[in-house]
Amino acid sequence: MLWSDPENEPPKELRDMQEMLRRLGLVLALAMLLGMIVIGLR
Repeated sequence: MLWSDPENEPPKELRDMQEMLRRLGLVLALAMLLGMIVIGLR
């Protein structure tokens, strides 16, 4: 590696997409949990 190489950091679009996927996964997990509670109460 040369000292002049750029930082090993993903581009902004990739970081934004990862953040969106993380939020989507969290929302999906909460929705599944809620669905299981509703099914369990019936």
